[in-house]
Amino acid sequence: MPDRSAPPAARRSLGGLLAVPAWVWLAIFFVAPVGMVIWFSFGYKPGIFGTHANDILSLDRYVEALSPTFFTTFVNTLWVGLLGTALCFLIGAPVAYWMAFKVRPERRGLLIALVLIPFWTNFLIRTIGWQVILAPEGWLSQGLQTLGLLNGPLDLLYTRTAVLIGVVYNYLPLMILPLFVAFDRVGPAVREASKDLGAGKVTTFFRVTLPLSRPGVVAGVLLVFIPLMGDYITATVLGGAKGNMVGQLVASQFQTAQNWALGSAMAVVLMLVIALTIAAAAALLWLVALPFRTRNRLVLGEEAAR
Repeated sequence: MPDRSAPPAARRSLGGLLAVPAWVWLAIFFVAPVGMVIWFSFGYKPGIFGTHANDILSLDRYVEALSPTFFTTFVNTLWVGLLGTALCFLIGAPVAYWMAFKVRPERRGLLIALVLIPFWTNFLIRTIGWQVILAPEGWLSQGLQTLGLLNGPLDLLYTRTAVLIGVVYNYLPLMILPLFVAFDRVGPAVREASKDLGAGKVTTFFRVTLPLSRPGVVAGVLLVFIPLMGDYITATVLGGAKGNMVGQLVASQFQTAQNWALGSAMAVVLMLVIALTIAAAAALLWLVALPFRTRNRLVLGEEAAR
């Protein structure tokens, strides 16, 4: 720990040194790879046996990545990402609220372990499990037919709906955990004060609990949306041709077509789409919340007298 008897400048210098390993890690395993991908995106495929070349730089790969052939896949990916994140929030928020406020403290550890159990299994194996469940000859299809709820085999596998089911299942714990932590930090005294002032349960949740839990909501949305947009395992296993996503295109360009320049351009476009979507969502939420902030603003002093 830093020596508190040392001057403030020395303590700040020591604190900066403690952060050096993290900065080195980020530089080697994040900044450098992303920089290489951006550099490759300006190149081209030099031949049938080559992967990339950058002796001639151009934006042709970006034009190719945004061509009508691939643009539809970008739209489909964004649709799955937004809807999947929204479903994770709508399902995860009640679960996290129940865990934080309705469950006795001594049982919360067990429930958190149950939420984390899916991460004990390989991501691919979990996704293949849903392939077995959603298959036309699977037990779910046969059970629904036995109950008379279906007239024929279940027709969900290799559709965008199957991809949506898979991503919600795979990423739901990443939404529940930060929401639980955020809700748990809202003490019972705050909610009791809201009730004493005449607010009901619904009003307390939307006017007190949810605003105070905003950091957890933001963390959960980012933890789900960003990896979901780049997921290609779920789309490959459950979606087939109908559930194609950009992650599959990027992987195929690097692994099958050996066109690293086009794959890098697609990856850069995907990163830009993610960044722009997050920025647009943040701006929209800011505009929506602006009237509430203005209405609830506390004014003191001379301005209040006027």
